[in-house]
Amino acid sequence: MYSSVVIIMRILLAEDEKSLAKALVKIFEKNNFSVDAVYDGAEALSYIENGNYDVAVLDIMMPKMDGISVLRKLRSEGNQLPVLMLTAKSEVEDKVLGLDSGANDYLAKPFDTRELLARIRAVTRTRTESDSKLRMGNISLDRASFELSSPSGSFRLANKEYQMMELFLSYPRCLISAERLFEKIWGYESESEINVVWVYISYLRKKLSALGASVEIRASRNAGYSLEEANGK
Repeated sequence: MYSSVVIIMRILLAEDEKSLAKALVKIFEKNNFSVDAVYDGAEALSYIENGNYDVAVLDIMMPKMDGISVLRKLRSEGNQLPVLMLTAKSEVEDKVLGLDSGANDYLAKPFDTRELLARIRAVTRTRTESDSKLRMGNISLDRASFELSSPSGSFRLANKEYQMMELFLSYPRCLISAERLFEKIWGYESESEINVVWVYISYLRKKLSALGASVEIRASRNAGYSLEEANGK
């Protein structure tokens, strides 16, 4: 058993000013956040729709799709992900537009990083206990402790094992290609080879087997992997 629990919050950062984005990534990681950074609105929308984040930090002025348009698209789809808007504009009209479009909060540049972190904590404070666990069959994944559990016991997953299992549990019975898993967990800029996906699938299968899980990671030839109910369980 672990004496303390560290909550790892996942942030999607969309900021087209790359120097600022890199600085914010370092700040978030230093404060124990997990963060994916993108540089245009279209990519931000894709990541949010296909990922599993606790909060999005969106710059308003971005190429391809501005932050307000991304926000409106999310809300029109019923996605209630907490969103903090960043902008160089500080006029009241711009703040009203952002908030009326569904933003949870609004922060004008330049800003103090302590205020940014405080506002992120504030917009995510309403997360319920039920949001902290993902379940399927007789297993559960605790997002706070990284523990994969069944009635037989539990394992604390390593970071990339956790990210992979979280993705499978977030999209049960859905095929996820090896390329998609690699992109989401390692990123295209990683020096790893795509066969690392299979290695981590193997790790998770062994843990699920040891836990007597009623679910399994199933491979579909030339298509990908999916989390399914195990045969006979």
